[in-house]
Amino acid sequence: MKLDNFINGIKRGDRVVLAQAITLIESNSLNHFNNGQKLLGSLLPSTGKSIRIAITGSPGAGKSTFINSFGTYLCNKGHKVAVLAIDPSSIRTRGSVLGDKTRMEDLSRHENAYIRPSPSAGTLGGVNRKTRETILLCEAAGFDIILIETVGVGQSEVTARSMTDLFLLILQPGAGDELQGIKKGAVEFADCLVVNKADGSNLNLANLTKAQYQSAMHYILPATEGWQTPVLLASSIEEKGLEDVWDCIQEFIKNTTESKIFYKRRNEQQIDWLHSMIDEYLKNRFYGSDRIKKIIPGIEGSIIKGITTPSTAMQLLIKEYEEAIAPARNK
Repeated sequence: MKLDNFINGIKRGDRVVLAQAITLIESNSLNHFNNGQKLLGSLLPSTGKSIRIAITGSPGAGKSTFINSFGTYLCNKGHKVAVLAIDPSSIRTRGSVLGDKTRMEDLSRHENAYIRPSPSAGTLGGVNRKTRETILLCEAAGFDIILIETVGVGQSEVTARSMTDLFLLILQPGAGDELQGIKKGAVEFADCLVVNKADGSNLNLANLTKAQYQSAMHYILPATEGWQTPVLLASSIEEKGLEDVWDCIQEFIKNTTESKIFYKRRNEQQIDWLHSMIDEYLKNRFYGSDRIKKIIPGIEGSIIKGITTPSTAMQLLIKEYEEAIAPARNK
């Protein structure tokens, strides 16, 4: 498809064209990469106008169910909601189930919603490496609220904070003991805590969990300067507490916009994106070198046999790589 057709289709909000554009930027092909960057460059003036929200939580907390209810609530209020659902990839096979749409039936059928499941492909931070660029495409297509559902793997998920405006942590009743456990890092970065499944026989336990976290938040530095992280109750099944969550998000955006923190964070995210892209580029160039591919098995073997230390091996590989690229630099 020609670049102009991509641009016009995305600006019209054409879901098929949007999906094709996202597939383009997710491709590892160099030709696709170059075309994808041209597309993003042309669309930049139409980006940056959404509210970007990271939604995370431990497995079983009900992230997908919450997003289904909350996203539908927002769509019914007239918002256009894009959900970027990151599925965990198998370490062994690199495969992903990509089944989030099946857990978001109501939202996936709404005319104001777009759901894009993507594999994490081993990326740290619980987000796909192209998530930032997908956000821009969705913004250009007119989506004013972007929800990013991370894989729910623990402390490394705070990487998602580097590309969103607000970090929302979903908890389940009885999760109070997690404060000293794996989710502590996520709690420290959360701008809003939501105790989900606050219904039926879980209601009393949900209220207890809320009280425990409210008490604990007094001993944790605020994730955002000038903002005290609230703890809310919600029931995705009964669709209760959704308005409170939306009110909290709106108040947060208003607060951070007035204090200029919103713009400062967005600027910092752009710079963080630059450096992460440099890291990725250099890593791909290094391991893509024919010379490195040829010698690395032998060097790895010498480490396993105890002949060479990893530090010495690293220095050797870097030296080999620098010698390999030297002729190109001297041209």
